[in-house]
Amino acid sequence: MKAGTTWLYSVLNRHPELHFSLEKEIHYFYHKYVDTTFLNEPKRLANAKDRYMFRFNPEKANVDRVRENLHWVSSYLNRPVDDFWFRNLFHMRPHQTWACEFSNLNAHLPPEAWGQIAAQCDNLRVLYTMRDPVKRLWSHTKFHLQMTGRTDKLETWGPREFEKFMRQPHIWDNAEYGRVLRNLKPQLPAENVKVIFYEDIHADQRGMLKGIEDFLGVEHFNYPQKQLDARPTEGVKRSMPEFFTELVAKDVDRIKTEIRAEGYQIPDSWL
Repeated sequence: MKAGTTWLYSVLNRHPELHFSLEKEIHYFYHKYVDTTFLNEPKRLANAKDRYMFRFNPEKANVDRVRENLHWVSSYLNRPVDDFWFRNLFHMRPHQTWACEFSNLNAHLPPEAWGQIAAQCDNLRVLYTMRDPVKRLWSHTKFHLQMTGRTDKLETWGPREFEKFMRQPHIWDNAEYGRVLRNLKPQLPAENVKVIFYEDIHADQRGMLKGIEDFLGVEHFNYPQKQLDARPTEGVKRSMPEFFTELVAKDVDRIKTEIRAEGYQIPDSWL
C-alpha cells in the first residue's frame, strides 16, 4: 500500500507478455487464507455495480470490449469463490506468458499460504515493493483521510491524533516489512521472489522495469514515456509535520534492522 504498486501495474499492463484481469486487485488469496468474507456476494455485487456495469458511453464504447468486460463480470460474480473461480478470471488470456494480480493484501498472508499457493502453480513469481516507512505512513495517512473526506484533519491534528490513527492495523501493518519478508522467505525459492524499493523505481524507471522483465523471463518492452511520468494515485499535497518522524522513530529503526537481517540493503535515502 502506497509503495508504487499502482504505478507498476499501470506500466506493466502495457507489456504484451503480461495478462491482467479487469480487476487490478482481486484479493483472492487474502479471502482464502485470512478473511473468507472479503469476497462475499454483497461485496462482489457492489464492486461490479460501482466499477463495471454502467461505466461506458453507449455512443462511444466498443461493443466487443463491453461484451468481454461483461463476460468477465459474469465470472467474477460466479460461485463458489475457490481456486477454480480465481483461475476463470484469467480465462481470456490468449497467449501471454504470465497471469498477473496486484493485490497489496497479499503482503498480509500467513507463511503457510505461500507454500500452498506455490504448490498449485506451474510457475509463480512474487514481486514485493517497500518504501521508506515514515514516508509510506505519511502517504497512507493522507490518502486514507482524503478518501474518507477528512483532509481537514491534516491541518488540525496533533501528535496524539496522528499516532492513534496510523497505529491502526490497516495502516500500520503495511509498514511491517520484516514480517512480510520472514513469511515469504522459508516458503519460496529465492529465485521466485523479487524485492524492490520504491525509491529505486523512480531513480531509474527503465532500468528497474528491465530488472522485473528479466525476473519474469519476458522480453524488454519500450514503455511510453508518458506512462512512466504518470502518477495514478498521487494524493493531496500536504507537508509532513516536523513531529511525525519522531512518533515512529523507534519502530522504524526496528523495521530497518529486520530488513537488513533478511539480507537486503536499504536505500541511502532511508538513513
